[in-house]
Amino acid sequence: MPLRILLIGNGAREHVIAETLVKSKRNPELYAFMKTNNPGIADLSSATMLGNYSDLKVIVEFAKKNKVDFAFIGPEDPLNEGVVDVLAEAGIPSIGPFKNLARLETSKSFTRNLLRKHGIPGNPHFRVFNNLEGIEAFTKTIGSFVIKPDGLTGGKGVMVQGDHFNSLEEGLKLCEFVLENHPCVIIEEKVEGEEFSLQCFCDGKTVIPTPPVQDHKRRFVGDKGPNTGGMGSYSCEDHSLPFLEKEDLTAALDITSQVANALFKEEGLYYKGIMYGGFIATKDGVKLLEYNARFGDPEAMNVLPLLKNDFVDICEAIIHGKLNEITVEFERKATVCKYIVPKGYGLPKDHPDASSTSARIEIGDTGDAKLYFASIDRKEDGLYMTTSRAIGIVGIGSNLREAEAKAEKATKSIRGPVDYRPDIGTEELINKRIKHMRDLRRKQ
Repeated sequence: MPLRILLIGNGAREHVIAETLVKSKRNPELYAFMKTNNPGIADLSSATMLGNYSDLKVIVEFAKKNKVDFAFIGPEDPLNEGVVDVLAEAGIPSIGPFKNLARLETSKSFTRNLLRKHGIPGNPHFRVFNNLEGIEAFTKTIGSFVIKPDGLTGGKGVMVQGDHFNSLEEGLKLCEFVLENHPCVIIEEKVEGEEFSLQCFCDGKTVIPTPPVQDHKRRFVGDKGPNTGGMGSYSCEDHSLPFLEKEDLTAALDITSQVANALFKEEGLYYKGIMYGGFIATKDGVKLLEYNARFGDPEAMNVLPLLKNDFVDICEAIIHGKLNEITVEFERKATVCKYIVPKGYGLPKDHPDASSTSARIEIGDTGDAKLYFASIDRKEDGLYMTTSRAIGIVGIGSNLREAEAKAEKATKSIRGPVDYRPDIGTEELINKRIKHMRDLRRKQ
Protein backbone atom coordinates (compact mmCIF):
# COMPACT_ATOMS: atom_id res chain seq x y z
CA MET A 1 0.00 0.00 0.00
CA PRO A 2 1.40 3.45 -0.88
CA LEU A 3 2.38 5.90 1.81
CA ARG A 4 -0.57 8.05 2.84
CA ILE A 5 -0.21 11.56 4.24
CA LEU A 6 -2.81 13.81 5.86
CA LEU A 7 -2.31 17.51 5.12
CA ILE A 8 -4.20 19.98 7.29
CA GLY A 9 -4.60 23.51 5.92
CA ASN A 10 -5.88 25.37 2.90
CA GLY A 11 -3.55 28.27 2.09
CA ALA A 12 -0.71 28.90 -0.33
CA ARG A 13 1.65 27.58 2.35
CA GLU A 14 -0.17 24.26 2.30
CA HIS A 15 -0.27 24.29 -1.51
CA VAL A 16 3.54 24.38 -1.70
CA ILE A 17 3.78 21.76 1.08
CA ALA A 18 1.43 19.52 -0.92
CA GLU A 19 3.44 20.03 -4.10
CA THR A 20 6.71 19.20 -2.32
CA LEU A 21 5.29 16.09 -0.66
CA VAL A 22 3.83 14.59 -3.84
CA LYS A 23 7.14 15.11 -5.67
CA SER A 24 8.59 12.39 -3.45
CA LYS A 25 10.02 9.27 -5.11
CA ARG A 26 7.78 7.37 -2.68
CA ASN A 27 4.70 8.48 -4.69
CA PRO A 28 2.59 9.19 -1.60
CA GLU A 29 -1.15 9.69 -1.62
CA LEU A 30 -2.31 12.98 -0.12
CA TYR A 31 -5.47 13.46 1.92
CA ALA A 32 -6.32 17.08 2.66
CA PHE A 33 -8.47 18.43 5.47
CA MET A 34 -9.29 22.08 4.70
CA LYS A 35 -11.40 24.82 6.20
CA THR A 36 -12.17 26.13 2.71
CA ASN A 37 -11.49 24.44 -0.58
CA ASN A 38 -8.13 25.18 -2.22
CA PRO A 39 -8.29 23.98 -5.84
CA GLY A 40 -4.50 23.66 -6.04
CA ILE A 41 -4.38 21.32 -3.05
CA ALA A 42 -7.50 19.46 -4.19
CA ASP A 43 -5.89 18.70 -7.56
CA LEU A 44 -2.92 17.10 -5.79
CA SER A 45 -5.01 15.06 -3.34
CA SER A 46 -6.61 11.63 -3.50
CA ALA A 47 -9.43 12.87 -1.26
CA THR A 48 -10.36 16.08 0.55
CA MET A 49 -12.68 17.07 3.35
CA LEU A 50 -13.91 20.48 4.44
CA GLY A 51 -14.45 21.27 8.11
CA ASN A 52 -13.40 23.27 11.13
CA TYR A 53 -9.94 22.90 12.64
CA SER A 54 -11.57 22.78 16.07
CA ASP A 55 -13.53 19.65 15.15
CA LEU A 56 -10.79 17.27 16.22
CA LYS A 57 -13.01 14.19 16.22
CA VAL A 58 -13.88 14.68 12.55
CA ILE A 59 -10.21 15.18 11.64
CA VAL A 60 -9.20 11.95 13.40
CA GLU A 61 -12.04 10.04 11.74
CA PHE A 62 -10.95 11.35 8.32
CA ALA A 63 -7.36 10.30 9.06
CA LYS A 64 -8.37 6.83 10.22
CA LYS A 65 -10.76 6.27 7.32
CA ASN A 66 -7.95 6.95 4.87
CA LYS A 67 -5.35 4.97 6.86
CA VAL A 68 -2.82 7.81 6.82
CA ASP A 69 0.75 7.13 7.96
CA PHE A 70 1.44 10.63 9.25
CA ALA A 71 0.01 14.14 9.24
CA PHE A 72 1.52 17.46 8.24
CA ILE A 73 -0.03 20.42 10.04
CA GLY A 74 0.16 23.64 8.01
CA PRO A 75 -1.44 26.51 9.98
CA GLU A 76 -1.29 27.51 13.64
CA ASP A 77 -5.00 27.19 14.52
CA PRO A 78 -5.20 23.36 14.52
CA LEU A 79 -1.94 23.25 16.51
CA ASN A 80 -3.54 25.51 19.08
CA GLU A 81 -6.59 23.23 19.16
CA GLY A 82 -4.38 20.23 19.99
CA VAL A 83 -4.76 18.29 16.75
CA VAL A 84 -1.32 16.71 17.11
CA ASP A 85 -2.27 15.36 20.55
CA VAL A 86 -5.48 13.67 19.37
CA LEU A 87 -3.82 12.25 16.25
CA ALA A 88 -1.05 10.81 18.44
CA GLU A 89 -3.68 9.16 20.65
CA ALA A 90 -4.98 7.52 17.46
CA GLY A 91 -1.46 6.28 16.64
CA ILE A 92 -0.81 8.85 13.91
CA PRO A 93 2.40 10.91 14.23
CA SER A 94 2.55 14.49 12.97
CA ILE A 95 4.89 17.08 11.56
CA GLY A 96 3.87 19.69 14.08
CA PRO A 97 4.28 20.09 17.85
CA PHE A 98 1.98 18.97 20.64
CA LYS A 99 -0.31 21.68 22.01
CA ASN A 100 1.91 22.41 25.02
CA LEU A 101 4.92 22.89 22.75
CA ALA A 102 2.93 24.95 20.24
CA ARG A 103 2.70 27.58 22.98
CA LEU A 104 5.99 28.70 21.49
CA GLU A 105 3.71 30.49 19.00
CA THR A 106 0.35 30.63 20.73
CA SER A 107 1.65 32.33 23.90
CA LYS A 108 4.21 35.09 23.52
CA SER A 109 4.60 35.28 27.30
CA PHE A 110 5.48 31.56 27.41
CA THR A 111 8.26 32.07 24.87
CA ARG A 112 9.72 35.18 26.51
CA ASN A 113 9.72 33.50 29.91
CA LEU A 114 11.23 30.31 28.45
CA LEU A 115 14.21 32.25 27.10
CA ARG A 116 14.61 34.13 30.37
CA LYS A 117 14.41 31.01 32.56
CA HIS A 118 16.97 29.08 30.52
CA GLY A 119 19.36 31.97 29.94
CA ILE A 120 18.87 31.91 26.16
CA PRO A 121 19.97 35.12 24.42
CA GLY A 122 17.68 37.11 22.14
CA ASN A 123 15.06 38.61 24.45
CA PRO A 124 14.56 42.36 24.33
CA HIS A 125 13.64 44.08 27.60
CA PHE A 126 10.07 42.98 28.34
CA ARG A 127 7.45 42.47 31.01
CA VAL A 128 4.16 40.58 31.06
CA PHE A 129 1.09 42.30 32.56
CA ASN A 130 -2.36 40.92 33.35
CA ASN A 131 -3.68 44.39 34.24
CA LEU A 132 -2.73 48.00 33.58
CA GLU A 133 -0.91 48.45 36.87
CA GLY A 134 2.79 49.08 36.33
CA ILE A 135 2.70 49.42 32.54
CA GLU A 136 3.25 53.19 32.50
CA ALA A 137 6.18 52.98 34.91
CA PHE A 138 7.81 50.17 32.90
CA THR A 139 7.49 51.99 29.57
CA LYS A 140 9.36 54.96 31.05
CA THR A 141 12.36 52.69 31.69
CA ILE A 142 12.55 51.35 28.09
CA GLY A 143 11.52 54.33 25.94
CA SER A 144 9.59 53.50 22.77
CA PHE A 145 7.70 50.25 23.16
CA VAL A 146 5.78 47.47 21.47
CA ILE A 147 2.44 45.99 22.58
CA LYS A 148 1.82 42.27 22.01
CA PRO A 149 -1.39 40.44 22.89
CA ASP A 150 -0.84 37.01 24.42
CA GLY A 151 -2.39 34.60 21.95
CA LEU A 152 -2.90 34.10 18.24
CA THR A 153 -3.50 37.27 16.25
CA GLY A 154 -3.10 36.10 12.65
CA GLY A 155 0.22 37.92 12.34
CA LYS A 156 -1.46 41.32 12.69
CA GLY A 157 -1.76 41.89 16.43
CA VAL A 158 1.59 43.50 17.28
CA MET A 159 1.37 47.27 17.76
CA VAL A 160 4.51 49.40 17.52
CA GLN A 161 4.96 52.91 18.87
CA GLY A 162 5.46 55.30 16.00
CA ASP A 163 3.57 53.04 13.59
CA HIS A 164 0.31 52.04 15.29
CA PHE A 165 0.23 54.58 18.12
CA ASN A 166 2.25 57.64 19.06
CA SER A 167 1.77 58.74 22.66
CA LEU A 168 1.94 56.84 25.94
CA GLU A 169 -1.75 57.62 26.46
CA GLU A 170 -2.66 55.99 23.15
CA GLY A 171 -0.52 52.99 24.05
CA LEU A 172 -2.25 52.56 27.40
CA LYS A 173 -5.67 52.63 25.72
CA LEU A 174 -4.51 49.87 23.36
CA CYS A 175 -3.26 47.85 26.33
CA GLU A 176 -6.66 48.23 27.96
CA PHE A 177 -8.33 46.97 24.79
CA VAL A 178 -5.92 44.01 24.55
CA LEU A 179 -6.59 43.00 28.15
CA GLU A 180 -10.31 42.94 27.47
CA ASN A 181 -9.72 40.21 24.87
CA HIS A 182 -6.56 38.42 26.05
CA PRO A 183 -5.33 37.05 29.39
CA CYS A 184 -2.27 39.29 29.41
CA VAL A 185 -0.27 41.78 27.38
CA ILE A 186 3.48 41.80 26.75
CA ILE A 187 5.27 45.15 26.69
CA GLU A 188 8.66 45.11 24.97
CA GLU A 189 11.28 47.67 24.12
CA LYS A 190 11.14 48.75 20.49
CA VAL A 191 14.27 47.45 18.75
CA GLU A 192 15.55 48.87 15.48
CA GLY A 193 17.01 46.77 12.73
CA GLU A 194 16.13 44.49 9.83
CA GLU A 195 13.83 41.53 10.27
CA PHE A 196 14.42 38.07 8.83
CA SER A 197 12.77 34.66 9.05
CA LEU A 198 14.71 31.47 9.81
CA GLN A 199 12.55 28.38 9.37
CA CYS A 200 14.08 25.18 10.73
CA PHE A 201 13.32 21.47 10.58
CA CYS A 202 13.35 20.14 14.14
CA ASP A 203 13.01 16.66 15.64
CA GLY A 204 13.44 17.92 19.19
CA LYS A 205 17.17 17.19 19.29
CA THR A 206 18.51 18.32 15.92
CA VAL A 207 17.69 21.65 14.27
CA ILE A 208 18.41 22.16 10.56
CA PRO A 209 17.90 25.60 8.98
CA THR A 210 16.37 26.43 5.63
CA PRO A 211 17.59 29.52 3.72
CA PRO A 212 16.68 32.77 5.51
CA VAL A 213 13.87 34.88 4.07
CA GLN A 214 12.72 38.46 4.44
CA ASP A 215 8.96 38.99 4.51
CA HIS A 216 7.09 42.25 3.78
CA LYS A 217 4.04 42.72 6.01
CA ARG A 218 2.98 46.19 4.91
CA ARG A 219 0.15 46.40 2.40
CA PHE A 220 1.51 49.05 0.04
CA VAL A 221 4.66 49.92 -1.90
CA GLY A 222 7.48 51.34 0.19
CA ASP A 223 6.33 49.49 3.33
CA LYS A 224 3.34 51.79 3.75
CA GLY A 225 -0.14 51.02 5.05
CA PRO A 226 -1.49 48.42 7.47
CA ASN A 227 0.17 45.14 8.40
CA THR A 228 -1.06 42.08 6.51
CA GLY A 229 -0.39 38.36 6.63
CA GLY A 230 2.52 39.08 4.29
CA MET A 231 2.56 40.69 0.83
CA GLY A 232 5.63 38.83 -0.39
CA SER A 233 9.18 37.80 0.42
CA TYR A 234 12.57 36.98 -1.04
CA SER A 235 15.59 34.76 -0.45
CA CYS A 236 19.07 34.86 -1.96
CA GLU A 237 21.23 32.39 -3.85
CA ASP A 238 23.98 32.47 -1.18
CA HIS A 239 21.48 31.36 1.50
CA SER A 240 21.94 34.60 3.42
CA LEU A 241 20.40 38.05 3.03
CA PRO A 242 22.20 41.17 1.77
CA PHE A 243 22.03 43.00 5.11
CA LEU A 244 23.04 40.03 7.29
CA GLU A 245 26.45 39.02 8.55
CA LYS A 246 27.44 35.38 9.03
CA GLU A 247 27.32 35.86 12.80
CA ASP A 248 23.65 36.90 12.60
CA LEU A 249 22.56 33.58 11.10
CA THR A 250 24.77 31.63 13.50
CA ALA A 251 23.20 33.45 16.45
CA ALA A 252 19.64 32.86 15.21
CA LEU A 253 20.25 29.15 14.67
CA ASP A 254 21.90 28.85 18.09
CA ILE A 255 18.88 30.48 19.77
CA THR A 256 16.54 28.03 18.02
CA SER A 257 18.69 25.04 19.03
CA GLN A 258 18.69 26.18 22.65
CA VAL A 259 14.92 26.72 22.56
CA ALA A 260 14.37 23.15 21.30
CA ASN A 261 16.45 21.84 24.21
CA ALA A 262 14.64 24.07 26.69
CA LEU A 263 11.23 22.85 25.50
CA PHE A 264 12.22 19.25 26.16
CA LYS A 265 13.50 20.16 29.62
CA GLU A 266 10.23 21.96 30.40
CA GLU A 267 7.70 19.56 28.91
CA GLY A 268 9.47 16.21 28.55
CA LEU A 269 8.34 16.10 24.90
CA TYR A 270 10.35 16.48 21.73
CA TYR A 271 9.35 19.31 19.41
CA LYS A 272 8.76 17.66 16.04
CA GLY A 273 7.99 19.96 13.16
CA ILE A 274 8.93 23.38 11.88
CA MET A 275 10.38 25.90 14.31
CA TYR A 276 10.26 29.29 12.64
CA GLY A 277 11.98 32.19 14.32
CA GLY A 278 11.17 35.77 13.43
CA PHE A 279 14.42 37.57 14.20
CA ILE A 280 15.75 41.10 13.86
CA ALA A 281 19.37 42.04 13.25
CA THR A 282 20.27 45.07 15.36
CA LYS A 283 23.46 47.00 16.12
CA ASP A 284 23.62 44.97 19.34
CA GLY A 285 23.22 41.58 17.68
CA VAL A 286 20.25 39.37 16.88
CA LYS A 287 17.01 39.66 18.86
CA LEU A 288 14.05 37.30 18.79
CA LEU A 289 10.76 38.90 17.79
CA GLU A 290 8.61 35.77 17.94
CA TYR A 291 8.41 32.07 17.13
CA ASN A 292 5.93 30.34 14.90
CA ALA A 293 5.26 26.62 15.26
CA ARG A 294 4.90 25.99 11.51
CA PHE A 295 6.13 27.23 8.14
CA GLY A 296 5.56 30.87 7.28
CA ASP A 297 3.19 32.07 4.60
CA PRO A 298 4.72 33.32 2.27
CA GLU A 299 8.16 32.13 3.45
CA ALA A 300 7.42 28.44 2.78
CA MET A 301 7.09 29.34 -0.90
CA ASN A 302 10.66 30.66 -0.92
CA VAL A 303 12.37 27.61 0.55
CA LEU A 304 10.44 24.45 -0.32
CA PRO A 305 10.78 24.79 -4.13
CA LEU A 306 14.57 24.85 -3.60
CA LEU A 307 14.69 21.67 -1.49
CA LYS A 308 16.91 19.03 -3.12
CA ASN A 309 16.08 16.24 -0.67
CA ASP A 310 13.04 14.02 -0.76
CA PHE A 311 10.64 15.88 1.55
CA VAL A 312 9.02 12.66 2.77
CA ASP A 313 12.43 11.40 3.93
CA ILE A 314 12.86 14.58 5.99
CA CYS A 315 9.38 14.21 7.48
CA GLU A 316 10.06 10.63 8.52
CA ALA A 317 13.42 11.65 10.00
CA ILE A 318 11.62 14.28 12.08
CA ILE A 319 9.06 11.73 13.28
CA HIS A 320 11.69 9.14 14.24
CA GLY A 321 14.19 11.61 15.72
CA LYS A 322 16.80 10.93 13.03
CA LEU A 323 17.35 14.36 11.48
CA ASN A 324 21.01 14.09 12.46
CA GLU A 325 21.36 11.31 9.87
CA ILE A 326 20.29 13.54 6.95
CA THR A 327 22.24 16.19 5.05
CA VAL A 328 19.58 18.68 3.95
CA GLU A 329 20.43 20.59 0.77
CA PHE A 330 18.83 23.48 -1.09
CA GLU A 331 19.50 24.78 -4.58
CA ARG A 332 21.77 27.82 -4.72
CA LYS A 333 19.09 30.01 -6.27
CA ALA A 334 17.25 33.21 -5.37
CA THR A 335 13.48 33.43 -4.99
CA VAL A 336 10.97 36.28 -5.01
CA CYS A 337 7.35 35.82 -3.94
CA LYS A 338 4.74 38.47 -4.75
CA TYR A 339 1.22 38.00 -3.43
CA ILE A 340 -1.73 38.80 -5.66
CA VAL A 341 -4.50 40.23 -3.47
CA PRO A 342 -7.92 41.77 -4.05
CA LYS A 343 -7.68 45.53 -4.53
CA GLY A 344 -9.77 45.91 -1.40
CA TYR A 345 -7.43 43.80 0.74
CA GLY A 346 -6.42 45.73 3.84
CA LEU A 347 -8.74 48.65 3.03
CA PRO A 348 -11.72 49.90 5.07
CA LYS A 349 -15.04 48.24 4.22
CA ASP A 350 -16.47 51.52 2.93
CA HIS A 351 -13.62 51.99 0.43
CA PRO A 352 -14.70 51.91 -3.27
CA ASP A 353 -12.39 48.94 -3.95
CA ALA A 354 -13.69 46.82 -1.06
CA SER A 355 -16.09 44.90 -3.33
CA SER A 356 -13.13 43.49 -5.27
CA THR A 357 -12.73 40.81 -2.61
CA SER A 358 -15.29 38.50 -4.25
CA ALA A 359 -14.41 39.11 -7.86
CA ARG A 360 -13.63 36.66 -10.64
CA ILE A 361 -10.06 36.52 -11.94
CA GLU A 362 -8.36 34.96 -14.95
CA ILE A 363 -4.86 33.54 -15.13
CA GLY A 364 -2.89 33.84 -18.35
CA ASP A 365 0.64 32.72 -19.25
CA THR A 366 2.77 32.93 -16.12
CA GLY A 367 6.00 31.85 -17.81
CA ASP A 368 8.55 30.15 -15.54
CA ALA A 369 6.99 31.41 -12.32
CA LYS A 370 5.26 29.12 -9.84
CA LEU A 371 1.70 29.81 -8.67
CA TYR A 372 0.31 28.80 -5.30
CA PHE A 373 -3.38 29.29 -4.51
CA ALA A 374 -4.27 30.91 -1.19
CA SER A 375 -7.87 32.14 -0.80
CA ILE A 376 -9.30 31.10 -4.14
CA ASP A 377 -12.71 29.59 -4.80
CA ARG A 378 -13.20 27.53 -7.97
CA LYS A 379 -16.71 27.77 -9.40
CA GLU A 380 -18.22 26.47 -12.63
CA ASP A 381 -17.38 29.68 -14.48
CA GLY A 382 -13.85 30.11 -13.14
CA LEU A 383 -11.75 31.27 -10.20
CA TYR A 384 -12.97 33.76 -7.61
CA MET A 385 -11.10 35.61 -4.90
CA THR A 386 -12.36 35.80 -1.34
CA THR A 387 -11.47 38.42 1.28
CA SER A 388 -7.84 37.46 1.81
CA ARG A 389 -4.61 37.00 -0.15
CA ALA A 390 -5.36 35.19 -3.40
CA ILE A 391 -2.27 33.79 -5.15
CA GLY A 392 1.41 33.58 -4.28
CA ILE A 393 3.59 34.04 -7.35
CA VAL A 394 7.18 32.82 -7.03
CA GLY A 395 10.03 33.61 -9.38
CA ILE A 396 13.19 31.49 -9.10
CA GLY A 397 16.49 32.54 -10.65
CA SER A 398 20.25 32.40 -10.40
CA ASN A 399 20.13 35.79 -8.67
CA LEU A 400 17.58 38.17 -7.19
CA ARG A 401 17.28 40.29 -10.32
CA GLU A 402 16.36 37.25 -12.41
CA ALA A 403 13.95 35.88 -9.79
CA GLU A 404 12.23 39.25 -9.36
CA ALA A 405 11.83 39.69 -13.12
CA LYS A 406 10.13 36.30 -13.44
CA ALA A 407 7.74 37.02 -10.57
CA GLU A 408 6.96 40.51 -11.85
CA LYS A 409 6.25 39.27 -15.37
CA ALA A 410 3.89 36.61 -14.02
CA THR A 411 1.86 39.15 -12.02
CA LYS A 412 0.81 40.72 -15.32
CA SER A 413 -0.92 37.49 -16.31
CA ILE A 414 -3.54 37.80 -13.55
CA ARG A 415 -6.55 39.70 -14.84
CA GLY A 416 -9.20 41.16 -12.54
CA PRO A 417 -9.50 43.76 -9.75
CA VAL A 418 -6.22 42.72 -8.15
CA ASP A 419 -3.21 44.39 -6.59
CA TYR A 420 0.28 43.41 -5.44
CA ARG A 421 3.55 45.01 -4.36
CA PRO A 422 5.80 45.49 -7.39
CA ASP A 423 8.70 46.66 -5.20
CA ILE A 424 9.28 43.33 -3.42
CA GLY A 425 12.61 41.84 -4.44
CA THR A 426 13.72 44.95 -6.32
CA GLU A 427 17.21 46.37 -6.07
CA GLU A 428 15.90 49.71 -4.83
CA LEU A 429 14.04 48.24 -1.86
CA ILE A 430 16.83 45.85 -0.91
CA ASN A 431 19.43 48.62 -1.09
CA LYS A 432 17.36 50.52 1.48
CA ARG A 433 17.62 47.51 3.78
CA ILE A 434 21.38 47.30 3.27
CA LYS A 435 21.87 51.01 3.94
CA HIS A 436 19.64 50.90 7.01
CA MET A 437 21.63 48.06 8.54
CA ARG A 438 24.98 49.56 7.61
CA ASP A 439 24.04 52.86 9.24
CA LEU A 440 22.87 51.08 12.39
CA ARG A 441 26.05 49.03 12.73
CA ARG A 442 28.13 52.23 12.44
CA LYS A 443 26.42 53.51 15.60
CA GLN A 444 27.96 50.73 17.70
